[in-house]
Amino acid sequence: MRPEAISVTELNKYIKEKVASDEYLNSVFVKGEISNFKHHYTGHMYFTLKDENSLIKCIMFKTSTATLNFVPKDGMKVQVLGTVAVFERDGVYQIYCKAMQEDGVGSLHKAYEELKAKLEKQGYFDIAHKKKIPYMPKTIGVLTSKTGAVIRDIINVSTRRNPNVHIRLLPVPVQGEGAAEKIADAIDYMNRNKLADVLIIARGGGSLEDLWPFNEEIVANAIYNSDIPIISAVGHETDFTIADFVADLRAPTPSAAAELAQADVGELKLRLETYNRRYKIALKKKIEYMKLRYEKCIASRVFKEPYQKINEQYINVDMLVKTLQNIIISKLKDAKAASIETISKLDTLSPLKTLTRGYCIAEHENKIIKSAKDLNTNDKIKLKFTDGEKIANIL
Repeated sequence: MRPEAISVTELNKYIKEKVASDEYLNSVFVKGEISNFKHHYTGHMYFTLKDENSLIKCIMFKTSTATLNFVPKDGMKVQVLGTVAVFERDGVYQIYCKAMQEDGVGSLHKAYEELKAKLEKQGYFDIAHKKKIPYMPKTIGVLTSKTGAVIRDIINVSTRRNPNVHIRLLPVPVQGEGAAEKIADAIDYMNRNKLADVLIIARGGGSLEDLWPFNEEIVANAIYNSDIPIISAVGHETDFTIADFVADLRAPTPSAAAELAQADVGELKLRLETYNRRYKIALKKKIEYMKLRYEKCIASRVFKEPYQKINEQYINVDMLVKTLQNIIISKLKDAKAASIETISKLDTLSPLKTLTRGYCIAEHENKIIKSAKDLNTNDKIKLKFTDGEKIANIL
């Protein structure tokens, strides 16, 4: 006789009770490396604890996270104290963590920090080296998996913002062994053949292991040496890879990368229409202002009587000329009076005036004789009278 079948719910409930009745599983102390860590907005923490061979899901409720003195993240090695229980609805077992402490840093996380420090020291993250993203690229190159939501999101956002943009997809593996080399080769290929104006390197979220190809030095070198500007959109907003730090621009999601890679044509049209309206209004106001100025100028006195100002200046000139003439006449009159006075004084002192009274001037060899000693016998002298001259001999 075949046994009666039980429901899935009954089976999960039975397993849950069996696990709950095991005293050892009620308080386990487990160590491992954190992977696929998620800090929910409610305050609960969800993550996977793993070692080299196995993994187990864990949850730490908000009431327990308040006791943590560090921020858990992927790659950390931790020790957790908790209870193993079955989540009846999904039929999975997990550790409900009550406490957690650090147990060192995982190998991947250590390698990540070491490479980050090395590249930062070499200047790979310097702002001065980052290239400007073109405003309106004609071709956007995308390096990601050819299937999945990432490329669909990029295409949808890009074509919505600019229907004329050309999306050039170069499929690459975004996780797993050999992915880093293929990503680096794809970047070099796009640069050698100048296949895009800007590149987007993208993939969805994942654990530190899933995102590891973007933490490889070979990818960092390819991004750093790229002549084409690169936007990195790897993982979720809280995920940071080496590629994010080296890239010219980091986007929190692939959709955001598509938005950052190009301008929104609709927004540009709206902006141009706004500018056009503003220019028309400004031009209309300018014309009205110039019209008012013109009417004011036409109504001004200078336009109605254009020669008035000139005539007023003529009057000023005439007045100045008359004033100048009066000054000159006065100066000449004063000078004439002074001259007459001087001539009168000179006439009084003139030797010719003396001659009129009966005197004469005796000269010898064009010199006036002042003493008898100046003459010798038989010298001829010239005598000047008021009405002429005579020659005389000295006896």
